[in-house]
Amino acid sequence: MGGSGRDLDRSPGQAVEAFLKAARRVAPPAGDAPRLIFALDATMSRQPTWDLACGVQAGMFEAAARLGGLAVQLVYFRGFAECRASRFVADARALTGLMQAVACQGGRTQIGRVLRHARNEAGRGPVKALVLVGDAVEEDLDDLCGVAGELGLLGLPAFCFHEGHDPAAAAGFAEIARLSGGAAARFDAAAPEVLAALLRAAAIYATGGLDGLRLAAHEDAAARRLLAGMTGG
Repeated sequence: MGGSGRDLDRSPGQAVEAFLKAARRVAPPAGDAPRLIFALDATMSRQPTWDLACGVQAGMFEAAARLGGLAVQLVYFRGFAECRASRFVADARALTGLMQAVACQGGRTQIGRVLRHARNEAGRGPVKALVLVGDAVEEDLDDLCGVAGELGLLGLPAFCFHEGHDPAAAAGFAEIARLSGGAAARFDAAAPEVLAALLRAAAIYATGGLDGLRLAAHEDAAARRLLAGMTGG
């Protein structure tokens, strides 16, 4: 993404301040657009996929616009116990600006914090979906599954998009998705259209629900993939 290489030269404090400044500049979405939380692993191994996600996330807004629009909140984790969330934004340019203020840093996964944040956001107002993009699960899976089950009770499905071939990570993401009522899918950073299609399908669910996903599934393979994961079909 444009500017991310420069961010890598910043100190952690400067990078955090850049993100907070970008977040303050973003105007909140008008009205009551459906809300989606877009959570990404920003540990060091993720820089190529962070760039990829930045490049394809506009498709979420494009797909949602046909169904009335979408508000997206960026959540990321990286470094030593850093996990931050933006306000909700209503267009791809605002989300790109937020993502450009973040540089990936080494650290362990903090998926539990993401899941708890999503649970707490849902307690403050309806959240239609959580999208989680990552390549590793380094936390206790039983703990993660407990919070994922709470998301399921709240009607907040997690769509877990897993890069790579790590079987432990794939199994962890699949279980989080299952317990929350969502779906898991693998993608390869060398095929950006796959992640782009998965994000569009998640946005269609967030704005149109299962009926919208079923309608899209007639012509969209990614929508069929998520629908099958959610319904067991």
